[in-house]
Amino acid sequence: MKKFQNAWKLLGGLFDLDEKQMRIEDLEHLMSDPDFWNDQTAAQAIINESNAIKGQVDSFLNMNDSYENLVLTYELVREEYDEDLVNELTQEVKTLVATMEDFELEMLLNEPYDKNSAILELHPGAGGTESQDWGSMLLRMYTRWAEKRGFKVETLDYLPGDEAGIKSVTLSIKGHNAYGYLKAEKGVHRLVRISPFDASGRRHTSFVSCDVMPEFDDEIEVDIRTEDLKIDTYRASGAGGQHINTTDSAVRITHIPSGAVVTCQTERSQIKNRERAMKMLKAKLYQIEIDKQQAQLNDIRGEQKEIGWGSQIRSYVFHPYSLVKDHRTNTEVGNTQAVMDGDIGIFIDAFLRAKL
Repeated sequence: MKKFQNAWKLLGGLFDLDEKQMRIEDLEHLMSDPDFWNDQTAAQAIINESNAIKGQVDSFLNMNDSYENLVLTYELVREEYDEDLVNELTQEVKTLVATMEDFELEMLLNEPYDKNSAILELHPGAGGTESQDWGSMLLRMYTRWAEKRGFKVETLDYLPGDEAGIKSVTLSIKGHNAYGYLKAEKGVHRLVRISPFDASGRRHTSFVSCDVMPEFDDEIEVDIRTEDLKIDTYRASGAGGQHINTTDSAVRITHIPSGAVVTCQTERSQIKNRERAMKMLKAKLYQIEIDKQQAQLNDIRGEQKEIGWGSQIRSYVFHPYSLVKDHRTNTEVGNTQAVMDGDIGIFIDAFLRAKL
């Protein structure tokens, strides 16, 4: 109980309640301006920030109420021991500690654009149907994770596999701090299992690359020259034949200097798909620049990492044993089914805390 009380005091010291409440007042003052909606993008950004801070304040106040109730219960137990009350207190402390850890993790997401929605891309490696099936399994895992957190998932581009799975997929995952969490998933994911597509029942190793970028509206400026772009249009397709159009509405944009490629087919209109693809390209070019800066820092620090299929961030082993291991933090989970059902919070938590 003393350890728990110390943890609460530390969290209370990190969370400046007065500062948050003052910021809410400032934002509400801006929202009361008659010209507030003249710039709808800026207005929506202010509303989102206000809602996010209000959510943090409400969560903190609720935790504070729970904490005060637990302290009162603890004092009662100290005065007169009651086994049922002790068991109840123990469970409530565990519940509040878990809530505090989630809250603390959210507070760690303070890097630029952590609060943004995310664009997530999955690209299977060599291996044909087996790798493409692994891509669809990861697609399901991330979709389940996002839905459990209350995020909205939208498919921006989907290229189905020849026999099963996917050749590539691009998702927009909308919600506060979606990018802050999902940046932990950027890298190569490795699967080891007995392939259901191998009649001989042999063990296969498959790889899928996961790329994550913050989703922007118009809050960043990226200089993109028209002559540096190659724009292709094609007929949209989807999983199981969904969203198939009769016109070439899907758009693929290639940024020739960097080699970055983005595709979008979510809208019926080619113009809207092009607009959205340009925003995706800005996000990708921004992420490329961030990766360059990180690589330079790693060189200064003497960190050497091979870039390629051998540099997987996480391994999912289904055979000869069940284990999911993150190679950056050495976090391990034996329940592979739970992980594939979207329970990846333990890996994200460990990655973010390791960066402190």
